Amino acid sequence: MSDPFETKTPSKRGFASMDPQRQREIASLGGKAAHASGRAHEFNSAEAREAGRKGGRAGRRKSAEGSAPA
Repeated sequence: MSDPFETKTPSKRGFASMDPQRQREIASLGGKAAHASGRAHEFNSAEAREAGRKGGRAGRRKSAEGSAPA
């Protein structure tokens, strides 16, 4: 019977087990291909500003909907 707390050795297969530098190279190729094919989205300053505004508003809304202060 094996020890339940024994650390398992990681599998030597798959993307996650690759060298981090090689992972970055592969991810970079995917990003370049997406931009070349026109599928990648680039935020302009107005879109980025709107996304930031929505994110900040969502965070404040939760605390405002809570019960009255004690």
